[in-house]
Amino acid sequence: MKITVCIGSSCHIKGSRDVVEEFQRQVDKRGLSDRIELSGTFCMGDCKNGVCVKLDGEKFSVNPATAEEFFNSEVMPRVAEV
Repeated sequence: MKITVCIGSSCHIKGSRDVVEEFQRQVDKRGLSDRIELSGTFCMGDCKNGVCVKLDGEKFSVNPATAEEFFNSEVMPRVAEV
């Protein structure tokens, strides 16, 4: 599974670094480094909605306060499917 987080200027200001760090914590904590590829990219073209995150090609808006919840509700069920 691939998770891509926007690290462009707008998303950076909105906390993309914190989102990436939380995702990395969750991946490490759950031992999923062999099943989840975490990467960054520049602008995804949806700057007004917060930190843009693509999960297997589907776009989401995440912020540092919702990153752990997002991981639990969106990432974990997809990891279980694989």
